[in-house]
Amino acid sequence: MKYTLIDTVENFKKLAPEWNALLAKSIANLPFLRHEYLLAWWDSLGGGEWDLGELSIITAHQDDELIGIAPFFSTTHEGSKKLLFLGSIEISDFLDFIIQKDNLVEFIHGLLDFLDSHDNLSWDMLDLQNIVEGSATLATLEEEAKLRGWHFNQETLQPAPYAKLPGDFDEYLMSVKKKQRHEIRRKMRRAAADEREITWYIADDPEKLDANIEACCQLMAQDPAKQAFLTTLMKSQMKATIHAAFKAGWLQLAFLEVDGEKAAGYLNFDYGNRIWVYNSGMDLKFRDLSVGWVLLGYLLQWANENKRAEFDFMRGDERYKYKFGGVDRFVVRAVLSK
Repeated sequence: MKYTLIDTVENFKKLAPEWNALLAKSIANLPFLRHEYLLAWWDSLGGGEWDLGELSIITAHQDDELIGIAPFFSTTHEGSKKLLFLGSIEISDFLDFIIQKDNLVEFIHGLLDFLDSHDNLSWDMLDLQNIVEGSATLATLEEEAKLRGWHFNQETLQPAPYAKLPGDFDEYLMSVKKKQRHEIRRKMRRAAADEREITWYIADDPEKLDANIEACCQLMAQDPAKQAFLTTLMKSQMKATIHAAFKAGWLQLAFLEVDGEKAAGYLNFDYGNRIWVYNSGMDLKFRDLSVGWVLLGYLLQWANENKRAEFDFMRGDERYKYKFGGVDRFVVRAVLSK
């Protein structure tokens, strides 16, 4: 394998077609690893999460074919010079290397050789966060570190619940605990019977996209924690991400309206035969209708009818995720140092 350091935005942009083609075949085909997502993330360094950073993407080619990507950037963090995944840490739920399983061991071995010997890369540790537990990356990194006499540490960060979908909404509901199943059905029936007009839709009009983004942010901002999160720079980051996802065809921005007024919104990704729940918000004046639950019920019904295999609630242990049948898996952090 031939390894190359990509440290300019111009060369990063040139990788787009090959990058996404490889991602589709990789061990972790994640929306947070799409080229357009990470390019938008880099433009504002995660909505201002990072003050400084340098592109340090490592690509591996074999016979002129791109077969592996370490999507790194370098920065100083917690007092150390580190290489981290692009997208780290807060706003990208899952991250990993972009590599097919059969090439993983050889790729990691060559990558660490390259990082150890390259004159223009200065680092104290690899700090690889938000890898999904069970990723083949983790065992490979640990074994490679052991062979080199490097230090390897792995820690669990937080749960990321998900629900498998059978393709039928009623069958899905049967997998939910009885009390919660009845609660979901009751709230959806009550909304349908309300004298006010209750409708929901998935935004698909490019001319209304910016207005819908603003409406979604306003709904999110009714939660004080989310309001604090939505700085001007972070809103700009979210807008760029939403536009990139919409253009590439994997955005699911959904709203529930009450008499034509937006009452709840879900910002999801519809990618890789899975729905990824990225963020949500609701207008508190409609809380009597449980609009957040109702919209989520409609989205789960849609996902089953459209044969999506999973509904990924992503990071965080919020109670509603488990009430809708979420089962924990965890994201972890792997740190390597020489």
